[in-house]
Amino acid sequence: MWLFRRFRRNKILRENPLADTAWREVLADHPILAGLAEEEEGRLRELAVLFLHEKIYEPVQGLGLTEPMRLVIAVQCCLPVMNLGQDWLDGWRTVIAYPGAFVRKREQFDSSGVMHEWEEAVSGEAWKLGPLILSWADVEASGWGDGYNVAIHEIAHKLDLLNGEVDGFPPLHRGMSAKAWNQAFSAAFDDFNRRLDAGAATEIDPYAAEAPGEFFAVLSEYFFELPGLVFAEYPEVYRQLAAFYRQDPLARMERVRVANPPAEG
Repeated sequence: MWLFRRFRRNKILRENPLADTAWREVLADHPILAGLAEEEEGRLRELAVLFLHEKIYEPVQGLGLTEPMRLVIAVQCCLPVMNLGQDWLDGWRTVIAYPGAFVRKREQFDSSGVMHEWEEAVSGEAWKLGPLILSWADVEASGWGDGYNVAIHEIAHKLDLLNGEVDGFPPLHRGMSAKAWNQAFSAAFDDFNRRLDAGAATEIDPYAAEAPGEFFAVLSEYFFELPGLVFAEYPEVYRQLAAFYRQDPLARMERVRVANPPAEG
């Protein structure tokens, strides 16, 4: 099975080369991709091609999903697994794309056993063994280095789900410590909630306080978009994310800074 998959994917890459112009446009339009090493850029490009051919895109509500738009979705979804491999995105096939935020019905029992129902506008969802659902408007607003990235957020949930539940504990690599991961994230999650309860200002989206699974997804967004903020606020969380994603976005940004020093005068 592994050999067949490898053969099929190599065939896809040979027969469906991505135009240099399209690739350069994506890189130029997304600052979080700056500073990629040559081999990283090559891996990301290949993963994007495989994503385009292995996933089924389903635009809804009249969205005209062009090839450049599909590529943008693919690249942002593949960035978290750039050094992990396409197999980490297995188990689901469909990307549903809405023009903008979409409404979902929610329900929850309160402490008295009473069911409450409401509607909520959301920008993305990730279902276990089901589709990845994204708002194109929010995908378009992602990748600019401001801390927001709906595709990375939902892919983080997909990775988290590989362990069964959205609980902020994805399957760790050999050599990583589950105890160290739990200590880093639990301490940071508790600290973040204490700060919010005290009314302290934070540059991290308060939505991260909703649950450990959301904390992992939101901090994953910032890890790729504003890595310096994650390192400054929660350095142990940054180290765990760097070990899990096998990437160091902070080092990439430092390479960009050194290569492009500010003009004098």
